[in-house]
Amino acid sequence: MKTLKPLTIESVPDNARASMAFVKKRLGSISNLMATLGNSPAMLNGYLALDAAWDTTVLTARERQLVLLTASVENKCLYCIAAHSTTLAGMRVDAEIIKSVRNRTPLQHGGLDALVGLTRELVNERGFVGEIAKQKFFAAGYDEIVLMEILIGVALKTMSNYLDHLNPISIDTVFQEQAQVR
Repeated sequence: MKTLKPLTIESVPDNARASMAFVKKRLGSISNLMATLGNSPAMLNGYLALDAAWDTTVLTARERQLVLLTASVENKCLYCIAAHSTTLAGMRVDAEIIKSVRNRTPLQHGGLDALVGLTRELVNERGFVGEIAKQKFFAAGYDEIVLMEILIGVALKTMSNYLDHLNPISIDTVFQEQAQVR
């Protein structure tokens, strides 16, 4: 079976080279996910544009990462689960919060539990969210704008999670520790 291989800045198509250089400058290295996305300039450039929009939402960096981790767990993407767990651990998010998201158990923090629960339902029900989840979400202080902006994170994870399903991506060494956590 044909598979996509991770590419380098030198081996990506010309119209993806600037984006790959941007990734390396921003993150210090190019992850296997980004290197694989580089096979399709349209996919890489679209993913980066959506990611840039995601960074401008009203959610905090921690909340954004929890949305991404939740979507990855629900989509069963081992690569992204390891990556977002590593990012959250690096942000000094309580390990119990990360573990709860990964194990699909309630979070002890009500607001974050509402955010994770709504994201989980949004992914699993293909965009349909019940009134109970919405009420809990709004009661936690989130509003309709946040509800809409979560869709950006879910879209990002649909792109990367599904790519990993179609073409399993080797988990980067830096994410290995979180890949082993159950």
